Amino acid sequence: MNSTVHRVLLGILALTGAVTGGWAYFASRHWYDTFPGLGMSWLPQLGPYNEHFVRDVGAFFLGLAVLSVLTLVYVANTTLVRVSASAWTVFNLLHLILHLQMLHHYSPRDQVLNIVALSTLL
Repeated sequence: MNSTVHRVLLGILALTGAVTGGWAYFASRHWYDTFPGLGMSWLPQLGPYNEHFVRDVGAFFLGLAVLSVLTLVYVANTTLVRVSASAWTVFNLLHLILHLQMLHHYSPRDQVLNIVALSTLL
């Protein structure tokens, strides 16, 4: 893969991590009540709101965003690119597997959207 493709993918991952992480960390209740947005709400069905947990999730996503930005800056460092790709892949694969086990909480539309959104990040 060439560095242009790496830059585009890293930019998408950095943006995803920054938006999700910033939203969860700095507006934790709003994130919990309204994620993923667009009139949908995927989190309340999974259990009660826990500010500590939600802010931890936000901090994690912000950390991945920082890793992605640093990798974007040093994209010529193939080891760093591989480390970033590995971190995102492990997270997104485990996240997808967990969601596949919890689809029964959602409507058919939200089941499809969950699978599509999480699979796309892989």
